Formats: sequence, structure tokens, C-alpha cells
Amino acid sequence: MSATERRRFDVVIVGGGIAGASLAYFLTERGVTDVLLLEREEQPGYHATGRSAATLAELDPITTLHALKVLGGQFLRQPPAGFAETPLLLRSGVMVLFKNEMWDAIRAAAAAIEQAGTRLVLLSPAQAVARVPALLAERFAGAALLPDDGHIDVHALLWGYLGHAKRRGAEQRFGAEVRGVRVEAGRCVSVVTAEGEIHARWVVNAAGAWAGKLAALAGAAPIALVPHRRTIVTFAAPVDVRSWPMVHSDDDRLYFAPESGGLLLSPMDEEPMEPCDARPDDEVIAQGLARLAGLAPSLVPQTLRRKWSGLRTFAPDRVPVVGEDPRVRGFFWLAGQGGCGIETSGALGPVAADLLVAGKTERFDARALSPARFAAS
Repeated sequence: MSATERRRFDVVIVGGGIAGASLAYFLTERGVTDVLLLEREEQPGYHATGRSAATLAELDPITTLHALKVLGGQFLRQPPAGFAETPLLLRSGVMVLFKNEMWDAIRAAAAAIEQAGTRLVLLSPAQAVARVPALLAERFAGAALLPDDGHIDVHALLWGYLGHAKRRGAEQRFGAEVRGVRVEAGRCVSVVTAEGEIHARWVVNAAGAWAGKLAALAGAAPIALVPHRRTIVTFAAPVDVRSWPMVHSDDDRLYFAPESGGLLLSPMDEEPMEPCDARPDDEVIAQGLARLAGLAPSLVPQTLRRKWSGLRTFAPDRVPVVGEDPRVRGFFWLAGQGGCGIETSGALGPVAADLLVAGKTERFDARALSPARFAAS
């Protein structure tokens, strides 16, 4: 029977972005094929997944996120044979700029960072400028180059997950919005769509910016997931930038990277807002370009090629929320990935699959991700 006829599944995944797609893949890899993925949009990956900067940048001040990015990076660099027709990761490099105090801290932590699995090359300002000549050397104290990180082929990754899951038996429905979640005797038993009710042993909340809304429908734990807008623009480059790494500067609140012969730039905005089809703010873009003028003035464009925004959804501690809800049995969180859902999908997908199938995982400390961690707060 087709998914439109079937009314009962072992697992119903709500959300067809990278989180839901990766879980469908890793569940079916483990032999759990009685899976239905529901996506409210007509195409998968329409919101956050399709609007990201598509970069693996493992260095992260939050230890849990760094560890997840290292695990996710392993999948991106060495996916299973036949997963995709093209490489998932182009090791174009990521170069992070630091000012004095943070530069001292990163140098002190470099050995531990490498031991945790991230290759790191420390560069003086002159060495950094040799790689990206547009930078003003006096604007930073040093840089950390991540040579094994770089650009992710998000299309190949998303459709690799979806395609393999479908071939193994998982069903996928697009343009199907979940309007209700039925709970009986403290357990989630079904979701309600315009086409009717679909019963499930597990309902997975992989709804991205709408994860909080879906949780409220189920009466699940009220975790304060907040979507934040993030904007990206592209423009022509004044020189050949194809060999440049991504350049990231927290102090200047921007990053830029080669993109289709030109440059991509984000002003690293984080405007909290309700779930929506996010749109860019011209004032935010102008402020970002003004900061670019202070760091790399020769790159400031006269005109833009494209501009867009997406939503990055964060839990209060900025760590993803993965695990069964402490209030409603059978309701499973796979949400709050913030800005690193794509790069961590190869880590969070198998962790979530382990927890659904076996109730435990040896891959990661599930307590650090569990929704129950907010119960005492």
C-alpha cells in the first residue's frame, strides 16, 4: 500500500530537512524500514537545510558541539561506498581569525583540539594574509586553519540520505503538514494530517524551526527552542578567490568564502523570531559590509548577486535536543541543531537511530543531548 493508504508505521518522522532525512537513512541502515517521513513543504530541505553556508567548520567553543562536528566530519569525509556520486566534502579549508586574548587561548588549547580529532594549523597574521591577501594583518593576532574542513555538497548529502532510505523501504510524503498529535495514557500514538490520522509507535520531532510548535501539540516538555535569522549574500570578487579558505571572524561578526567564482558573506546576524519563511534585512546586510570594510576593504562590493536568510533554531544551552521526551512516551526529539545540523547529521542521525532502536548508544554521551536535561531548569 502507498503512504496515502497506510495508517500505521513504526516510526513517523516529522520534518524532511537534513535531520529527518539522516534519521530515516540510519534507521533503514539498521533494518528499521517501517518508517514514514512527513514534510509540510512540497520539497525537502526547503528551510534551514537549503539556505545554509554548507560548511564543515569543526572548531567550536561548546565542547559537545565540537565533538559532534568531529563525528559528523568523519561521515562527510568517508561516507559509505555508493552513498553519493560526488564527494560530500571539498576540503577547501576554514581559517578562523582571533584577536589577542582568544589567540592566546587557542594556542594553549591547540594540542587538545588536535587530540579530539580536528587537524589545526596555527598561522601568524602574515601567513594568513599570504593565503587571503585581502585581509588587513593588523586586524587580528593570528589564525587557526582547519585544512580538512570546507564546503559540503548539501544536495548530494540530503538526497543521499533520502534516496537510500527510500530504496530500503522508508516512505516519504511532501506537502503533508502535521496538524495534531494524539496522546493516550501518556504515550504519543499518532499524528493528524489533512489526509487523516497516521498511527505510530514513535513520533520524531525533526521539525526544525517548528519543533517547539510540534512539541506543544503533543503536550511535550516545554523546551525553549528559539529560531534565529541568519543572512547570506553573494557578490562578485575583485580577484581570483577560488583557492581561498572560508574566513571566519567572531570579532568582526562575519564570515566569507568562495562561491561560484565570487564570494559568499554572512553578517552572522542572530535575530530571534517566530518560525517563518525568513527574509533578509537590508540594514543587517549593510552593517555586515561595513564590518567587512574594516577587515578586508578591497572585497566590499558595489552590488550584490543574491541575498537570502534562513532560521537556525537553538535550545537554551545551544546543544541539540535528541531523545525521548520526559513527559510524553513515544515522542522523540531531534531538534535544536542551531547552525550545525548539516555538519552534525552524520553523528546525530546514528545516535538518534540507536536510541530509538535500542534505548541507548555507545557513540556519544546521550545525557548531554537528552531533553530531560532541561527538566530541572
